[in-house]
Amino acid sequence: MRRRWTTLPRDTRLLLAARAARSVGQGALIVAFALYLDALGWSAPAIGALFTAGLLIDTALIVALGPASDRLGRRGFLLAYEAAQAAAAVTALCTAAPAALAIAAVVGGFGRGANGSSGPFAPIELSWLSQALPRRERGRVYSLNMAIGFSGMGIGALLGAGPALLGELLPGPLAYRPLFALVLAGSLVCLVLIALARDAPAAALQATTARTAADAEADRATRRSENALMRWLFGVNALNGIAIGLVGPLMTYWFAVRFGRGPADIGPVMALAYGVTAVSSLFAGRLVDRIGVVRAVVWMRSLGLAILLVLPLVPSFWMAAALHVARSALNRGTAGARQALTVSLVRPHRRGAAVSTGSVAIQLPRAIGPLFAGLLFGGGMLAAPFYIAAGFFGAYIYAYQRVFSAHDPTRG
Repeated sequence: MRRRWTTLPRDTRLLLAARAARSVGQGALIVAFALYLDALGWSAPAIGALFTAGLLIDTALIVALGPASDRLGRRGFLLAYEAAQAAAAVTALCTAAPAALAIAAVVGGFGRGANGSSGPFAPIELSWLSQALPRRERGRVYSLNMAIGFSGMGIGALLGAGPALLGELLPGPLAYRPLFALVLAGSLVCLVLIALARDAPAAALQATTARTAADAEADRATRRSENALMRWLFGVNALNGIAIGLVGPLMTYWFAVRFGRGPADIGPVMALAYGVTAVSSLFAGRLVDRIGVVRAVVWMRSLGLAILLVLPLVPSFWMAAALHVARSALNRGTAGARQALTVSLVRPHRRGAAVSTGSVAIQLPRAIGPLFAGLLFGGGMLAAPFYIAAGFFGAYIYAYQRVFSAHDPTRG
């Protein structure tokens, strides 16, 4: 592993390190933030509405930023993102006033679980990561990227159990406040790492494309083909986004309501889920080398779907926890492989637009899910979101195989 790391391009290593630094704070808040809001007296629908608002704003940013980064470069956007994260963390450290905390949560993406990515700026980060990588190497490196993020999330999730230990020193909701210092520290480290990374000028990427598509008509035909693939990408990913929104952001809240458990129990479960998912991401990278991106995604996601159908039926917290860990590993472990396929659907100077298209397709319907799930939870229907999500996950798996089998980057 060390030898493989040292063979990666320098800028790739810096971006991977930034993901590691960012992921710890995100992992702590995926466990604790919804519970923090609950301790402050927020209702389930209000918590869901806050997540929905944040996801909708993220979606609007993704639409604008990915294509803009294709023209203007990547580094400046990511530096601005990290500065905003630091400001949000400072705000949350200093106050629990509902308006200020809500704004900080939307800006900082608190509790939304970005797996170490840069939130709505992730398309910029992912397209930058692809610059120095050969096509066939992307599946492995993007899987490593996700494994690093999941590992950091796991460490953060363990730290997310901290409020249970700080209860005597910091009573009530105050016990959650120190977790925002992790977000602040991660953003400061990321500012340094991103400032050190080199970004190839957008003009250079466009010039390369111009040399490979000198004939104007051929270039227009290529663009039409890419646009068609991006439309399919949007439709297929939208199915995935609806399902994720229903079962993802409020998972810790579901554990708390269904089994009456707090962060001391939920934190280690989430940490284990992220740790196992990190291993699963590395496994997915090797599986991609053997059977290709699309088949690896379909096999792993199908097993995850089967587990989802059983999860709301189990009678004990620890059985549900074990199933959650397994499902997380199978579903999220494919993220790097799916990202590698996305950036391979288009030419280099359009990768920001492609990743934005895929991200918006997930984010926009995903934004509806937390509010809807919160309403169902508030009405006592704790199993309904899981089964609605299962239907959408099944449709996604079928469509993914049908649409993208012919465009697998490991088969070209």
